Amino acid sequence: MKLKTKYQYTYFIYPYIIRENKYDKYLLKLLNHKNCRVKFFEKEKDLDLYTYFLPNIKEFMFQGFEFNQEKMRQFEQFNKQMQATILYRYPAVIFEYDLASDLQGKAGETEGIFFHMQKIELICFKTGICFLVMKTNIEESNDFSDVLDFNYKFRDIHSEFSQLKQYENIRLQLATFGDVQKLTDLIKELTGNVVDAKDLNIDTNRFLTYAYTCIEQDYWKEDEQFQEIEFEFFKYANIYPSSYKSNFDKKHMEILSKWKFIRTGFTKVGVGLLTSGIDIHNYTKLPYLYENQYLYTYILAQYQKIYLKKLEQEAKRKHTQKKARQEFIKFSKELWISEITNDDIGSNIYQKTRQVCEVQKLYEDIKNKFDIVYKERNIEKENKVNKVILVILGISLLLNVVNFISLMSIK
Repeated sequence: MKLKTKYQYTYFIYPYIIRENKYDKYLLKLLNHKNCRVKFFEKEKDLDLYTYFLPNIKEFMFQGFEFNQEKMRQFEQFNKQMQATILYRYPAVIFEYDLASDLQGKAGETEGIFFHMQKIELICFKTGICFLVMKTNIEESNDFSDVLDFNYKFRDIHSEFSQLKQYENIRLQLATFGDVQKLTDLIKELTGNVVDAKDLNIDTNRFLTYAYTCIEQDYWKEDEQFQEIEFEFFKYANIYPSSYKSNFDKKHMEILSKWKFIRTGFTKVGVGLLTSGIDIHNYTKLPYLYENQYLYTYILAQYQKIYLKKLEQEAKRKHTQKKARQEFIKFSKELWISEITNDDIGSNIYQKTRQVCEVQKLYEDIKNKFDIVYKERNIEKENKVNKVILVILGISLLLNVVNFISLMSIK
């Protein structure tokens, strides 16, 4: 079935790692970059976001809400070094990359898919875990098959093997970048090397995909019609091309179908929301919520997964074990929580993302490892104490024997 779209966009998310002892320098680097600026949130302008998260998460991710107009003006008057020092105190900082104007591109060489690069953001956490986030949307086409093919191709443009797959390459046509190589160069410039990310087993060749598509209502205006487009939804959620023909297996994905005419598919490589234009909410209010509140919800779940991987690595090294355990306890108290919002959709997105990424399992594995290490250390301490006690007892016994012999010789 050749579906037509009413509205769509796709975010491509690139996780990367900055070493914690270099994080302050990295903030300074972004502040000095001519196209990067700090993204401040305002309670009135961003009221939906401000009221969406519960206080602990709002304090963790969006302390920028503390900056009123006066504080923002004061911040701008400081030199870059002082600005970096101020931002370093916050658990998370978000930067916007100034694109000047939308970047139009074309996928393919002769016939292809025109798209716009609408937005680039960098979400940076003090732990050194960061996310580069790019928003794109397709132009001059409302074919759903183009959405499938574009998402499938674009997510691999940063791959080290992309040059070997020219048939899947994407060429940007505007002078700002010119071609994909300039875009990948920008990504490298902003994010640095990939060594630390690879150490945590993070895929540095492929973007996570976070997609929204509203299809024309003629294709989905009754509940039973979804069965006719279910295979297209499966390809969409799994980021498969339109040409994919194999049977689909739901075992490797989570599906959220709690609301009428909305289906969201969760896999380890991304999230895809498909909805129908039968409801005006689905192409007016919902797209805004999905790329703001729900996108940050998804980022938070991904952050938890990567941070736990980071602690897992540190727990393997003896010299960082103690610090890692302290950080794990702090993480458990402050961020390992089941509720981050009272919003029903957001809560479900949060739980489904953690479920498909096996975040709970990762948490339990690390907890068990720390418990074992803690018990082993206690046993070692007890053994050391026991040895000391034995030595003291031995010395005491020896002294008693010496004293006894001395007394006997006096007599």
